[in-house]
Amino acid sequence: MRKPHTIGPLDNLASLFQNSALGGLVFVLTACGAEQINVATPPVQSQSVDVRAEQLLQKMSLEEKVGQILQADIASVTPAEVKSYNLGSVLNGGNSAPGGGKVASVEEWIALADAFWEASTDKTDGGLGVPLLWGTDAVHGHSNIQSAVIFPHNIGLGAARDPDLLGRIASVTASEVRATGLDWNFAPTLAVAQDDRWGRTYESYSEDPSIVASYSGAIVKGMQGEPGSDGFLKGTKVISTAKHFVGDGGTENGIDKGDTQGSIDELWALHGAGYPPAISADVQSVMASFSSINGKKMHGYRELLTDKLRGELGFTGFVVGDWDGHAEIPGCTPTDCVAALNAGVDMYMAPDSWRGLYNSLLVKAKSGELDTARLDEAVLRILTVKVRSGLLDGVKPSLRAASGADKIGTAQNRAVGREAVRKSLVLLKNNKGILPLNPSRNILVTGSGANSIQQQTGGWTLNWQGDGNSNDEFVNAETIYEGISKAFKAHGGEVSLSSNGTFESRPDVVVVVFGEEPYAEYRGDRSDLVFEGSDGENLALVESFKEQDIPVVAIFLSGRPMWVNPLLNASDAFVAAWLPGTEGGGVADVLVGDAQGNARHDFVGRLSFSWPSLGDGNPVNGANAKGALFPFGYGLDYTRVSEFATLSEDPGVDLSKSFDGNILNRGDAAGKFSLYLGDNTNANVPAPALISKSLSGAIATSGVDYKAQEDARKISFSGAGKANLSIRAPRPLDLSGRESDALAIEWRLDSAPAGQLNIGMSCGEDCSGMVDAKSVFNFSNKNGWREDSISLKCFANAGLDLSKVNAPFVLEADSAARIVVHRIELVEANATTKSCAN
Repeated sequence: MRKPHTIGPLDNLASLFQNSALGGLVFVLTACGAEQINVATPPVQSQSVDVRAEQLLQKMSLEEKVGQILQADIASVTPAEVKSYNLGSVLNGGNSAPGGGKVASVEEWIALADAFWEASTDKTDGGLGVPLLWGTDAVHGHSNIQSAVIFPHNIGLGAARDPDLLGRIASVTASEVRATGLDWNFAPTLAVAQDDRWGRTYESYSEDPSIVASYSGAIVKGMQGEPGSDGFLKGTKVISTAKHFVGDGGTENGIDKGDTQGSIDELWALHGAGYPPAISADVQSVMASFSSINGKKMHGYRELLTDKLRGELGFTGFVVGDWDGHAEIPGCTPTDCVAALNAGVDMYMAPDSWRGLYNSLLVKAKSGELDTARLDEAVLRILTVKVRSGLLDGVKPSLRAASGADKIGTAQNRAVGREAVRKSLVLLKNNKGILPLNPSRNILVTGSGANSIQQQTGGWTLNWQGDGNSNDEFVNAETIYEGISKAFKAHGGEVSLSSNGTFESRPDVVVVVFGEEPYAEYRGDRSDLVFEGSDGENLALVESFKEQDIPVVAIFLSGRPMWVNPLLNASDAFVAAWLPGTEGGGVADVLVGDAQGNARHDFVGRLSFSWPSLGDGNPVNGANAKGALFPFGYGLDYTRVSEFATLSEDPGVDLSKSFDGNILNRGDAAGKFSLYLGDNTNANVPAPALISKSLSGAIATSGVDYKAQEDARKISFSGAGKANLSIRAPRPLDLSGRESDALAIEWRLDSAPAGQLNIGMSCGEDCSGMVDAKSVFNFSNKNGWREDSISLKCFANAGLDLSKVNAPFVLEADSAARIVVHRIELVEANATTKSCAN
């Protein structure tokens, strides 16, 4: 409840009115009668949104304007800094929560929202006190909140083919975001993923643009409200973001932050399909993509960000960058980049670089290097959205009617989540009509995903990658096993759970739940789509029941279609459940019949992505695509009983784990390895040809003659920022038994860098072991060919996990250098091997 105002001295009363929605001429009763005072009149809602925003802009100082176009991560900014810098926005990144931990209570979210609101609206320094916007990645429900409904990831929702359902999901998500005091959601993702090796495939509704287009407007309206209505952006509604503009789903080889190639018109027809409906629904923000089109970074692509998005499509909101995405424009850094603003980015997402960026932008605005007219344009767009959303007339989050823990995870909201699970399931196989399950039968449930909320929810859940989450960290969530158990008990049956597949009483049917472990972008990128080989633990589990002549129902949890032919062969029924979220009971609704064994809900999901017949990962798209085991649109229901022949178990990929030690031969990646170039523009540019370069040109390679024609690779670092060459394995190598071995390199140093020349190995995101070659080897004879070797212990000492090496060679420099390499391999250490002993 608000604290009642006490009438005090005249100046205090005037202050009260200045901070209220009232204004103009105020008559105050005094001992001598009515006294008229003048109070500054703030704009009122009767004024047009545009006029009110323009009035605010005209009153802003240059410092306030620069602050408005910056967005800082809550882990890197304090409320005091928000006040001091007049920041226009904050966000909570995938690994940020109030208090600095992984999770926080709803009350803590609201309290921090209050603190930021109060700091941004403070006028004691003479500023205007414009409230900030807090944005979050509630991409499948408000997934940072332990009690929130976590919906199926987009790939599953695409299988539902139900725009109305998507609108209701968006409405629930918006209300739960509002309940924590936040204003803005970075959703929906409108990517049209074409290469399922991309680690963000599950964030795409479909490989087909028509499905994405059919959903986008419904989602935006569900999140923001009906354009032009009194409730638009008010109450339980939030600002929506169409992302990532544009082409993020079409990158070459499915590489995150990669390059999408082709004619602009063709690319737009495929990847731009979701944006016109979103703009027609008056989406208030658009997020620029990390990716590039034909080598040009989207954060710097004016022809698309400005000419296309605003001029042709008529977008009237503001463009926000992605996480330090401006820094990937050639010539830019995280703290210095006017190019993004010039191209059409209105708000920089500068999570921990915002201070340096603020200073550089302010200096350049004062010097004239930054066009202040373009700055005003960006600020005006942000202010317009703030006015339009009612933010300027609101109260702090804790006083809003939409706030409160009781608004999150309600029975009504969970019912929408459960419906979404039911409609997202796709039945791929149902031999002999084993499904639906009769609750009178003896059922065993097993598999890594049977009782795992983490595996059901996947990435972007409680943290960025969605890993390390225990069941007790979720409130109200239900596992697939729990859902099946409740359904059986409700109809007089019993279900047992086994962690390893063992049992005391022989089951009539076994339900095996398994699939991918959680991942998000980058870590989720793959070189192929083979789920597991013939020695896989899930296949062994399923086949153990097959050998006992016990029928198996397989529930596959994944963020993309994968090659699972051996598992399909070994199972009697196979369900693609995608990443269903917290409402595991929705799986049971479809799998478990009533007391008579009749279906309670049928399968309605149809594949929104083609299912591959081979595991090589080459794109397979379209209803008639060659290479599809199950085509786009496929899906059985209980009226159709499938019986199909045994599938080929040749994945089309060499799955052998043998490694002869060869990493690079004659200047080219050996065997199953692939060579990549990376810089601050893009870390994952394939370089199969001798003549290759990174996206910004910070590193390039070419062929050099050594013992034969072009049998060595020259690696040239331009000095325009940190860059690297990496040689990567298709799946992680376990080198833990070779710690005493050495990495041998036959190479020539033509030009040493001024700074470090790091060599090492990588074991994934934030996992590597690098050492400075200049400090290890004597390069006095820099112009001659040489053979050097260094113990793998050196890399282990530097942080490498030898049990999961995904790149057995990385070469990195941040200044100009030229190195030529002929051969790299693992060998036994010898007397000349550098040991790097602790």
